[in-house]
Amino acid sequence: MVKKGFLTGLLLFGVFFGAGNLIFPPALGVASGNHFWPAILGFCLSGVGLAIITLLVGTLTNGGFKHEMDLKFSPWFSLSFLVILYLTIGPLFAIPRTATVSFEVGLSPLVGNSQVALMIFSFFFFLAAYLLASHPTNIMASVGKVLTPLFALLILSLVIVGAVKYGQSGSGTASADYLANAFGGGILAGYNTVDALAAVAFCLVATETLKQFGFANKREYLSTIWVVGVVTSLAFSILYIGLGYLGNKFAVPENVLADPSINKGAYVLAQASYQLFGSFGRYFLSVMVILTCFTTTVGLIVAVSEFFAKHFTKLSYKFYLSIFTLIGFLIANLGLNAVIAFSLPVLSLLYPIVIVLVVIILLNKVMPLSKRGMSLTIAIVSIMSFLEVLAGLLPKTIVATFVDYLPLHAMSMGWLLPTVIGLVIAMLLPDRVRGEVFDLKQFEKEA
Repeated sequence: MVKKGFLTGLLLFGVFFGAGNLIFPPALGVASGNHFWPAILGFCLSGVGLAIITLLVGTLTNGGFKHEMDLKFSPWFSLSFLVILYLTIGPLFAIPRTATVSFEVGLSPLVGNSQVALMIFSFFFFLAAYLLASHPTNIMASVGKVLTPLFALLILSLVIVGAVKYGQSGSGTASADYLANAFGGGILAGYNTVDALAAVAFCLVATETLKQFGFANKREYLSTIWVVGVVTSLAFSILYIGLGYLGNKFAVPENVLADPSINKGAYVLAQASYQLFGSFGRYFLSVMVILTCFTTTVGLIVAVSEFFAKHFTKLSYKFYLSIFTLIGFLIANLGLNAVIAFSLPVLSLLYPIVIVLVVIILLNKVMPLSKRGMSLTIAIVSIMSFLEVLAGLLPKTIVATFVDYLPLHAMSMGWLLPTVIGLVIAMLLPDRVRGEVFDLKQFEKEA
């Protein structure tokens, strides 16, 4: 039981922890300054807590999120939403980001930051990921048991040596965003890791891995799932706090802070590696970053390709694998900052919907809810989330004025109170039904 949970947790941590998980914590450490602790708490809440809860919910529902959404809302909504989500955390954002971070942080210090170098690197990076993802049943052996412990050990080494060297240094002044609301800024920064969204996708990886073990009874399965949750939560939290602390204590020059073209998280990782490990630092950084991002690339390509092969069956897994790998390669060559800027509005739209979806599924397990009320709640959070994103893109409009009046908007949670009202309505309407009880049949050992 413990071994099954530990191995599955190690695999999931490996495919979860990638590009954003490396660069956003040290960037938060730099930006939050003397408001670091509430900021990193918010970051862990959205970057770890939401992701693990989402993952556990997905592995404890019959047929995963798609089946639950079909029952509670409608098949057309669930399929449409999941297609957008999988494309976002797959070929349109998270997959290309893993390659651009690998290059810009890990390799460009050695070969130069040219477009040609990025193209050559990303070609071989995606070719290797394609070959590994071609055999999805083998990723436990390659990713979970080999690559994950290796990159985790490298990151931990950087964090520990950095804490010893820079631990007595003072923190800088917090930026305006964190000065006004450090906790809310940390929550928003945690969105950028896309882990809660990725958790929806990685439920497929988790369930397929767990099926390989088989379980004698429901109690053994549930105990294993809790071990998975503990392993992934601890691994994430330790590295997030360590990387954030490194960024918080590392002295970043004023000219770098003032340059918007420089990714602060990438800068801290690179310069800290050089200072701490000397001439070996460049190679240490390259291996650490490329391994970390590569495991996530493989996991995402597998998850997205399996989803589309399962729901759009006219085309094969190999076809989706090929097309998504190619799209990831092409978008990666736009560069890191372009990929991040493009994705932020989409992430801010999708995250609240996933959060409320998980809340509805959990709540419906313990009490009956109205299907009309649940549909109304998901519609409310979708509209409010869209308005908040629109207000951010168009700050001097009537939409922005309206959103400013929403409670908790300053914490990027203006959708929360309207959503609570929707949930209350779902508890009161007459057509209430209780959620399905989890069925272990798909995981049971064969007699």
